Amino acid sequence: NIKAEVSRSVLFSVLPILSWLPSYPVREFLFSDVVSGLSTGVVQLPQGLAYALLAAVPPVFGLYSSFYPVLLYTFFGTSRHVSMGTFAVISLMTGGVVVREAPDSMFYIQTVNGTNMSVVLDEVARDARRVQVAMVFTTLTGAIQIVLGLLRFGFVAIYLSEPLVRGFTTAAAVHVVISQLKYLLGVKTRRYSGLLSVIYSLQAVFSRITETNVPTLLLGLSCCVFLYVIKDLNERFKKRLPIPIPGEIIVVIVSTGVSYGMALSNDYHVDVVGEIPTGLLAPALPDFSLTPNLITDAFAVAIVGYSMGISLAKIFALKHKYSVDGNQELLAHGLCNFISSFFHTFVVTCSMSRSMVQESTGGKTQIAGLLASLVVLLVVVAIGFVFESLPQTALAAIIMVNLLGMFKQFRDIPHLWRTSKIELVIGISELRLGNFNWNAHQLRNSDSETRDRISSPEKEHLKMAAPDVTCNTCKA
Repeated sequence: NIKAEVSRSVLFSVLPILSWLPSYPVREFLFSDVVSGLSTGVVQLPQGLAYALLAAVPPVFGLYSSFYPVLLYTFFGTSRHVSMGTFAVISLMTGGVVVREAPDSMFYIQTVNGTNMSVVLDEVARDARRVQVAMVFTTLTGAIQIVLGLLRFGFVAIYLSEPLVRGFTTAAAVHVVISQLKYLLGVKTRRYSGLLSVIYSLQAVFSRITETNVPTLLLGLSCCVFLYVIKDLNERFKKRLPIPIPGEIIVVIVSTGVSYGMALSNDYHVDVVGEIPTGLLAPALPDFSLTPNLITDAFAVAIVGYSMGISLAKIFALKHKYSVDGNQELLAHGLCNFISSFFHTFVVTCSMSRSMVQESTGGKTQIAGLLASLVVLLVVVAIGFVFESLPQTALAAIIMVNLLGMFKQFRDIPHLWRTSKIELVIGISELRLGNFNWNAHQLRNSDSETRDRISSPEKEHLKMAAPDVTCNTCKA
């Protein structure tokens, strides 16, 4: 009997769903969870497509990352309200590692057309390699989180002070927004790393400002303004609106329709998402030969991802008067990343914006998260091709507007100055380190991220105009 009780206790601990699903009050909770799940799924879809750009993989892999981990968290998570899936900061950190290990320079090939010889970028081979790097990186991140969870290291988040985390996320938001400027303007630039990388990136964008694609810019700015207005309306009238206005999915649908109807890609050279395969890919083993190059970065991402997730989980647990298990959350994050990685996903964690939608629309349990994942699955297996004409500038607008809230954290500075100058120093130091010493998570010696084919003369021009920058600063 003792062995049976111990086994039962372990099983219920590892699979928290067993403790609440049998007594799930269908009449009281089901309708709220359905509404919440559909609302969250509608937000999950465009964010998955957008954050794949940050992770440097094709957009469809953002949809995979918005399905598998969300489904798994339903079984392993202890929070009733957080929304697992893609998140801007973690996607950016993943993308830095991915492009470092698979830069464009590895995939230029020579082609001969009559008497002319040119060098073009093999995008198919590049994207395949980047997906492979993202897979093994996600596997390592998940494995580290699982090991830490089994060793009961859930307390590690306690030692990450709030100013440190907020300074880090603010710095990441700066990097993310600057990284999206080229998509918003429709210009081709490379990405920089190391000391003053933000300044170099801005200089690269502004040096090519005369090459701005006007239709791309107008469409992107229109999306930004619309999203900002919708977010403001949702905030102002959140008590009157039964569910938030789904501004992001409206932007995706309308911009896709405009792009397709006006042939923006062919006639105006507006960059679009491109091919989205229908259906799910078969599971595959990652290339573990890359492990030595990725293990340090994976450990950092594992800690940051878990810290963000447990912080959100505790906020909602305190508000709704239930408890979350830090060790089980760490294990749940690890299992979501580890298992999903075999299905071609990149690293995920909880998202503040989606979690707020899931909670504010009446979500009671992770049944809402399960339904949100099914919404994404429906798109992947049935109607994914519809979004092939989606402009990348619209995705950039979604990313940038979603991060506006993080910039409000600059308001913490006067408060910390009055209350704790030590914490102020910690926050500002982390902000400076995040902006100027990002080499552990950004790109080293990478070439342009352009998705257009580059001829030989243009390639030589890029090499002369933007030589490789090697980062010699220490890892933060």
